[in-house]
Amino acid sequence: MGNCHTVGPNEALVVSGGCCGSDSKTYVVGGWSWAWWLISDIQRITLEIMTLQPKCEDVETAEGVAITVTGVAQVKVMTEDELLGYACEQFLGKSVVEIKSVILQTLEGHLRAILGTLTVEQIYQDRDKFATLVREVAAPDVGRMGIEILSFTIKDVYDKVDYLSSLGKTQTAAVQRDADIGVAEAERDAGIREAECKKEMMDVKFVADTKMADSKRELEMQKASFNQEVNTKKAEAQLAYELQAAKEQQKIRLEEIEIEVVQRKKQITIEEKEIDRTEKELIATVKRPAEAEAYKMQQLAEGQKIKKVLTAQAEADRIRCIGEAEAGSIEAVGKAEAEKMRLKAEAYQQYGEAAKTALVLEALPKIASKVAAPLAKTSEIVILSGENSRVTGEVTRLLAELPVSVNALTGVDLTKIPLLQKMTGSQCQAAV
Repeated sequence: MGNCHTVGPNEALVVSGGCCGSDSKTYVVGGWSWAWWLISDIQRITLEIMTLQPKCEDVETAEGVAITVTGVAQVKVMTEDELLGYACEQFLGKSVVEIKSVILQTLEGHLRAILGTLTVEQIYQDRDKFATLVREVAAPDVGRMGIEILSFTIKDVYDKVDYLSSLGKTQTAAVQRDADIGVAEAERDAGIREAECKKEMMDVKFVADTKMADSKRELEMQKASFNQEVNTKKAEAQLAYELQAAKEQQKIRLEEIEIEVVQRKKQITIEEKEIDRTEKELIATVKRPAEAEAYKMQQLAEGQKIKKVLTAQAEADRIRCIGEAEAGSIEAVGKAEAEKMRLKAEAYQQYGEAAKTALVLEALPKIASKVAAPLAKTSEIVILSGENSRVTGEVTRLLAELPVSVNALTGVDLTKIPLLQKMTGSQCQAAV
């Protein structure tokens, strides 16, 4: 069986031994630990700060002057496991008084050793440096005991031979002397400085008066310049205002003109749209029906034309067959007539041009009757044209093609007759 042991943060609990004869130690700071009866050993060591007052009496310094030094040190046991183990090895089982005695002797020993290396002036004038030196030298030794030096200060330094007081008197006299000299030098410097200040004051006053006069002159010049610039700016502003007013009037007039132009454009646009509307209305009400009627008439005419052409072609084929039949019967007559004509032609060679014309005119009725014979049964001839100006062209073309048609139907070549050649050529030129 065993008990539970607890410690606060200002103590360390050391548990030694175990259930199997182990000699290990357990360190507990501010906690608890279990300990077996009759087997485990429970000990405590303080972690509170311990205040020490080391004192070294009649210790000779480097100059052989015996002085007494007192100080104040704050130390405590370190809590790291390894360092706490060192402290337990050194102080476990000892009271706080015994621990403080060991640390105090160590600090006093280092303090004596350091005093022997310094002069009185060094110790007295720079106590902080002396205390820091003691702490730095003693820290490794007390650290190996598990002790940490938190602070170390020099409380007092004195001697029994009035060395320090004599040093103070000498220092006081030197300070008094330096003070008197300083006062005299200060008074002298003050007089010199006062004179210099008065001179500087006069110089400054002269410079200030000069600057004031210059400033006043510059001010007047600036005022005159400003007035001139103000007047100039006023004149420029007035001119600019008038110019701007003219420009604004011009802009207003331009805007009015643009408005009029826009209005005119709108009016023109409206009129153009009205014209377009009227034109479209006319196209819809007049042109389109007329075109439809013309197209209708054209289609009817085309149908009539095709009908009449086909009828004429059929009639022409019939007449041509009859003509071919009659051609054989009149061929002999034609040959006789041709011989007769040849003989006449030989006789005509001796006639003049007037006689030839007379003969042609006598023969024309006969030629016309022969030409019109195939067309005797034709009751109507229709000429189709989309334009009135083309009727004359159609008639001229028919007349120009007449000799060819006569030659095809009757075998008579009218182009061989000189008078008809002239008539045909004149008609062609007139048509052109």
